[in-house]
Amino acid sequence: MDDTSGTPFPDDERATLPVPPLAPLERTALEVERHVATAGWDAPPRVFALLRTAEAVAVDPTLADVLPADVVAEAVGDPDHLTSVEQEELPEADGLEDLLGRIGWPSAVAGAAVVVERVVVPPTAELPEDPAAALAAVEAHPERRDVRIAVAVLRDGSTGSAVRQRADDDDLRVVVGEDLVPGLSAALRATLAEE
Repeated sequence: MDDTSGTPFPDDERATLPVPPLAPLERTALEVERHVATAGWDAPPRVFALLRTAEAVAVDPTLADVLPADVVAEAVGDPDHLTSVEQEELPEADGLEDLLGRIGWPSAVAGAAVVVERVVVPPTAELPEDPAAALAAVEAHPERRDVRIAVAVLRDGSTGSAVRQRADDDDLRVVVGEDLVPGLSAALRATLAEE
């Protein structure tokens, strides 16, 4: 199990960094982003199932032995405490949209998170309509920024996001908010839709 909730991995040097008071899903997005950041940049998308920790431990008490003690203690006092579990075997896909379209979660999963890297340009940038030409223009744009985006969503529709700029790669400079990337939030939320 790959738990990134509450406290990042015990051997993760980022475990000692402060987490400001945040809404629960904003905290979850920040935690999974920090976890992914330990592997550096130029990484593929990473996807996480979000489980209510207390419920997961009630179903499988052996999880209490795997999770850090402080995470289990926090979950006892907070029934909404979330544990993120990285999904290591993702389906083959042609891009993020296709990947998310292939994912569906069982009802035991309370939510999901995704971390992805993107290149952004200012909204005032004029881009050609042709997708290949637009991509080339973005890559060559003098104000382009590489970013890592983490989005976490729950079945009830709540959302949290975190964005880190490569040029300002510092855990204390990550921007956190409720729904910083609405399109990605909506695509991730669709993976939770019950059929």
